Amino acid sequence: MTNSFERSSRLRALLHTARGVPLPGAFNALSARLIEQAGFEAMYLSGAVLANSVGGVPDIGLMTLDDARDHATRVARATSLPIIMDADTGFGGPEQAARTVRDLETAGVSGIHLEDQEFPKRCGHLDGKTLVSVEEMEEKVAAAAAARSSPDFLLLARTDARGVVGYDEAVRRAHRYLTAGADGIFPEALQSPEEFERFARDVPTILLANMTEFGKTPYLTAPEFAALGYHLVIFPVTLQRVYAKAVQECLQMLHRDGSQQTFVERMQTRAELYALLGYQP
Repeated sequence: MTNSFERSSRLRALLHTARGVPLPGAFNALSARLIEQAGFEAMYLSGAVLANSVGGVPDIGLMTLDDARDHATRVARATSLPIIMDADTGFGGPEQAARTVRDLETAGVSGIHLEDQEFPKRCGHLDGKTLVSVEEMEEKVAAAAAARSSPDFLLLARTDARGVVGYDEAVRRAHRYLTAGADGIFPEALQSPEEFERFARDVPTILLANMTEFGKTPYLTAPEFAALGYHLVIFPVTLQRVYAKAVQECLQMLHRDGSQQTFVERMQTRAELYALLGYQP
């Protein structure tokens, strides 16, 4: 297993040499292997996917730090790629945010983002979110920054202010979080290419863009985000959605026909699976 220090160092080096780095979201260890096999340089672990695929529940703060750590450990054991993980609200106050960093770094994660929503949080692209005070978030960021073992471990602060109180407050909070110790900013749910570009001018730092489906952000490519000034582009739930839809269609066919035969051509073969796992029977 590649340790967190090495992964974090590779992630920092990647940020120095590239922009618009795409990070597909793994939903389990096998999908993490597929991401690496496909040639990506880093991957993402989504809090929504942790809730949906691991817990079978909505993304409303029902999963624990132990759940997140165990999920990250399994994924990290299956891949050598740097991993950025959604740490939601830090699972509590400043002390819990610090423990979150320690536990996830030990698990093999290369960086996290913390968000400024009140618990229980909501999906960043839904309405009805509420924010903690700037001061409370600053305390969490400072505690998380101080808890890192590796100076290369990436700490991003996510602000949901754009969808709650407006663009200007998102910028103001971003600067405060950077001063508190964040390495970069994740401005959630910006709503146009012009807004992304403006934010990059107003907050010149390491920036992460969320290219989720069915949300408030228009569909942009990773190179387009790079041109707008964004270093990292997450596709957090894309693979889970593709997987779930395919499974749903297969189950409908199996229930209807009593056979999987007409679906076989859409399946990964036994040989492909063994090659992915590095297994020679």
